[in-house]
Amino acid sequence: MERSGAMMVDWAEECDVLVVGSGAGGCCGAYTAAREGLSVILVEASEQFGGTTAYSGGGGVWFPTNAVLRRAGDDDTIEDALTYYHAVVGDRTPRELQDAYVTGGAPLIDYLEIDADLEFQVLPWPDYFGKAPKASATGRHIAPAPLSGKGIEDLNESVRGPLGRERNGDALPGYLIGGRALVGRFLVALKKFPHVSTHRNTPLVDLVVEDGTVVGGIVEHDGGRRAIRARRGVVLAAGGFEQNDEMRAEYGVPGVARDSMGPWSNLGKAHLAGIAAGADTDLMGEAWWSPGMTHPDGRSAFALWFTGGIFVNQDGKRFVNESAPYDRLGRDIIAQMDDGSVTLPFWMIYDNKDDGVPPVKATNVPMVETEKYVAAGLWKTGETLEELAEQIGVPADTLVATVARYNEFAASGVDEDFGRGDEPYDRAFSGGKSPMVPIEQGPFHAAAFGISDLGTKGGLRTDPSARVLTPAGEPIPGLYAAGNTMAAASGTVYPGGGNPIGASMLFAHVAVRDMAAR
Repeated sequence: MERSGAMMVDWAEECDVLVVGSGAGGCCGAYTAAREGLSVILVEASEQFGGTTAYSGGGGVWFPTNAVLRRAGDDDTIEDALTYYHAVVGDRTPRELQDAYVTGGAPLIDYLEIDADLEFQVLPWPDYFGKAPKASATGRHIAPAPLSGKGIEDLNESVRGPLGRERNGDALPGYLIGGRALVGRFLVALKKFPHVSTHRNTPLVDLVVEDGTVVGGIVEHDGGRRAIRARRGVVLAAGGFEQNDEMRAEYGVPGVARDSMGPWSNLGKAHLAGIAAGADTDLMGEAWWSPGMTHPDGRSAFALWFTGGIFVNQDGKRFVNESAPYDRLGRDIIAQMDDGSVTLPFWMIYDNKDDGVPPVKATNVPMVETEKYVAAGLWKTGETLEELAEQIGVPADTLVATVARYNEFAASGVDEDFGRGDEPYDRAFSGGKSPMVPIEQGPFHAAAFGISDLGTKGGLRTDPSARVLTPAGEPIPGLYAAGNTMAAASGTVYPGGGNPIGASMLFAHVAVRDMAAR
């Protein structure tokens, strides 16, 4: 949609910068604008701030050579980090976009740490391609320090999550941690600045374009629409479109909205507004993947930190390295779903060391009572492996042979089939020891798994300044994108923990700095 410069728009509000979305990217963009002396309006589509970021258990960012790591003794170099990132991303995205992300993180942390409200700490987290050149076994990853909810109870209530509260009715914690802490810290910091306003329940539905320049946005609120003028520009940081099954189908994104970890409001409205304004797109069939433990509500939710167990397919055969980084693991599963060698659900097979509870220490959605999983047909038990095989409908002799072969690998410490334990990430949750634990103590159990995602990663194509590009490669004046509304700099891979949040923050920050310079 393009409007003539002569057409009058009834502006309800005006600002220098309009930020769409309140996850890490939106909050960082709004904070940067406020600190640079610009007036800013932040609009959030849902009833709570935080977006997908608020669901992150760590809330970490992948920013090589940053000051927090340096103070802890890190001796990494930006050259090594670039070598690693280029090796795993390849040429799927422009090299200058990759470089902007890898080199921009450390200066952003320098910028943020000037503010006492924005505190970070080291959270060691190995790079996700441990055999790639210059991969870091300890990672390039930091996380926000926890934030006490004392004295900011209303703000705590306004931040999305945790998932246990939303899905299980758990009490709101008194501390904000992980992604909630990151969002909370930005919101606290924003309170210091004048000319900042934030609006919830206010989705963007259109962009106002005059003579090829984006000059504002149309938002919905309280059943009506209003126009917000943005004198410097609009930053679209509204998350992905993972909760929109129609868009998932249109662009060929595997899985379903029900099993995504994005909030209900991530419907792709900002994507559609950008496309209508002339934006090019890329990576629209991609997402940040993971295996998903299936819960009694029928939803398969992101899970990691497996301290035992193996995955088997419908034939009772093991088919993957269960300790691989979750996106690589998810992609392996999807590839085998595509060729028919894996169907859903697949099953985690484990023994009775934990009294029937699956050896999964980070389910993101907290587990509920065992009997609810049993009643839903999601957890099965057999006194023998043969009985368990009958319970889950796989050939008994194959399952017995699969477990026996795996137990041999566990005894030797070498996984000859899938290399479990061959990379630092594989051993991150086992104290550096082999992650392979024998399955030998009956009764034996199986837990149903599906495929989950942390959000789509395809979106509007941008340059290194986060300016949105047309199909001809020309910037659309006044329009910027970051986070999962932007086509990911990392292309079809997930180089390390903190890449989604880190890129969201970095490119929103870069976008506003570009506006300020103009």
